Amino acid sequence: MHDDGKSDRPVVPVKSPKMSYWEFYQRHVEVMKGRGLAKENADPAQQDDWTQSHLREEPGSDPEALPNALDRIRQAARRDKKLRFTNLWHHVYDVARLRQAYFELSKRAAPGVDGQTWQAYGENLEANLRDLSERLRRGTYKARPVKRAYVPKADGRQRPIGIPVLEDKIVQRATVEVLNAVYEADFKGFSYGFRPSRGAHQALDALAVAIQSRKVNWVLDADISSFFDTLDHQWLLKFVEHRIADPQVLRHIRKWLKAGVMEQGRRLVQEEGTPQGGSISPLLANIYLHYTLDLWADHWRKRPACGDVVIVRYADDFVVGFEREADARRFLEELRERFGRFNLELHAAKTRIIEFGAACDGRYRKGVGDKPATFHFLGFTHSCGRTRWGRFIVLRRTMGRRMRAKLRALKEELRRRVHESISTTGAWLRGVLSGYFRYFGVPRNSQPLWAFRAMVVRLWHGVLNRRSQRRTTTWARMGRIARRWLPYPRICQPYPEERLCVSI
Repeated sequence: MHDDGKSDRPVVPVKSPKMSYWEFYQRHVEVMKGRGLAKENADPAQQDDWTQSHLREEPGSDPEALPNALDRIRQAARRDKKLRFTNLWHHVYDVARLRQAYFELSKRAAPGVDGQTWQAYGENLEANLRDLSERLRRGTYKARPVKRAYVPKADGRQRPIGIPVLEDKIVQRATVEVLNAVYEADFKGFSYGFRPSRGAHQALDALAVAIQSRKVNWVLDADISSFFDTLDHQWLLKFVEHRIADPQVLRHIRKWLKAGVMEQGRRLVQEEGTPQGGSISPLLANIYLHYTLDLWADHWRKRPACGDVVIVRYADDFVVGFEREADARRFLEELRERFGRFNLELHAAKTRIIEFGAACDGRYRKGVGDKPATFHFLGFTHSCGRTRWGRFIVLRRTMGRRMRAKLRALKEELRRRVHESISTTGAWLRGVLSGYFRYFGVPRNSQPLWAFRAMVVRLWHGVLNRRSQRRTTTWARMGRIARRWLPYPRICQPYPEERLCVSI
């Protein structure tokens, strides 16, 4: 049970034999929006007014009251989809909520342009939070420019990110917590990126179950070109104003959008886009795509489409499955036109329509058609496959480009740590491999995981032998070191059908 390289499968309830996998998928990502609250007997107009005007929390209120206030906001948002919230800012500057936001931040995050670290701010935390709350209440709070940094992408390019100052991170996270109570009632079930209780593996499993269970023969693999850098500020504020009418919330969102970036000592004003790295950016991106893509696509598949259409979106990456090729071609053409209205553009190299599904895989195995193409989504290469009993499945393997990029990064870091002790480097590598296996440890992906571990062992062996000219680290000794410090691959994620079964 506890042998090296083996893992127990998660214990989950068995799927009901009277319900298909697609029914599980449909209930999970299309229908189920969370358990609703009990209906009230009071007049709805009075309820909405009470929700917005009588939930005022004085600074320093009881932290246990925070979820109750947000629950009332969620209830009002679910009850009336056209309700505009006019009094939300006092929830943001509540000291208890700011304190909660502070402790949710990463302790090791890089500081912004002011150099303020998490530890230094916490030395006088209560006084700092009270001062921040008072400035937010009076309207004297000023947003600072974000520090520009670049991180390498898997294709070799550099991704620009923004590092806000610590107080901006705190206020943004508190704002997101409040706004999520409103927008979680609006967002579609097929949207998974940067949402509470949702993640990449749920999106991957929903996509796999949809393709396996529905009549999907064609797949549109789409990516928006430089989405976070080209997001239109005017359209974004119009979208936010559909639900939010609190002038203080809108004012601070404008502040963060117009704060600009600091790069090489110069402040650059941004007329469009929102820096990646801030807590508010993912929510603003979801709001933008909710109105530009999700609502339109949901309507399109119910009316103009002639066959089945399934959608899964994670941030600016989304995959659409079609039963008919004509629907796929028409959807892509109309999508380009719609994105053009909102200053968005599909990435020419990463957007394509491919034949993919049980039908084309069956023709290929009979020697009639070509081998089905593959597509990439959230770090995995998706391909057609069959179980030993002949049932069609979607195989998910680690993208080769992602694996090579990770190995190059590890090689650079190992060379930098060449003179550290084996125990120090081994403890660091153990954390890296454990996180890697947790994400890529999906069913039927064990072979790439073992290959990754073997390459890490070879890289570490080369670095250890470079510490001297004697090459004293033999492969026998390296094997003992690897067994001591490097974990073995294990499948950490359940099968897609099992995850949806448990989620429901």
